[in-house]
Amino acid sequence: MKNIVAIIFDMDGTIVQTESIWKEASDIILSKSPLNLTPQTLQEFHSQAHGLAMKETCTLIKEYGKFVQPVEEIMNEKKRLAKELYAKGITFVPGFPEFHQKISHLKTGVATNADQYTLDTTARVMNLSQFFGAHLYSIASVDNRCKPLPDIYLYAAQKLQVSPHQCLAIEDSAHGIAAAKAAGMLCIGINTSGDIDQLKHADYIIHSYDTVDLSLLGK
Repeated sequence: MKNIVAIIFDMDGTIVQTESIWKEASDIILSKSPLNLTPQTLQEFHSQAHGLAMKETCTLIKEYGKFVQPVEEIMNEKKRLAKELYAKGITFVPGFPEFHQKISHLKTGVATNADQYTLDTTARVMNLSQFFGAHLYSIASVDNRCKPLPDIYLYAAQKLQVSPHQCLAIEDSAHGIAAAKAAGMLCIGINTSGDIDQLKHADYIIHSYDTVDLSLLGK
């Protein structure tokens, strides 16, 4: 990986610990389903939804819960619930700030499947500009073409003015890893979800940031 000049991060579950917030919001909505969803069904839902964009996740919620309301209405409800949960506080993935400091010789950016509202909210609460400046990109930048499509990663590389082949992506989901690989990037999968099967197609798998071999990044 000596030719790596930029690292592009996913956001939820990779930089900030927000996956539990979105999971809880989904569970609250699904609890209102006319069906009696079993724990096994809910686990299956969360496995399929992990790493998906908001609209795709809410489409799954509608399907699993057999809801009659439009997907857009479910999206608005999920955003409202998440906003309440955000207010209780979110934190960085352990080791992320320290790791970012160690890679200050590289360009960095964010390429997230989140919508612009979610990115803006997270960036404001966690002051992400201190790490990435203006290089914070949601799928709104690519007409909502979400992962596993490579568009958001290709866009971030273009804005960083680097070739995709010079980029390393850090992801926590199968959808995100597929997007990074389709963009032609190497990919580290970080096991913050505890579901290592999500990471099986990553080039490298880590369980925490302090296990990254910085010598591979020219440091």
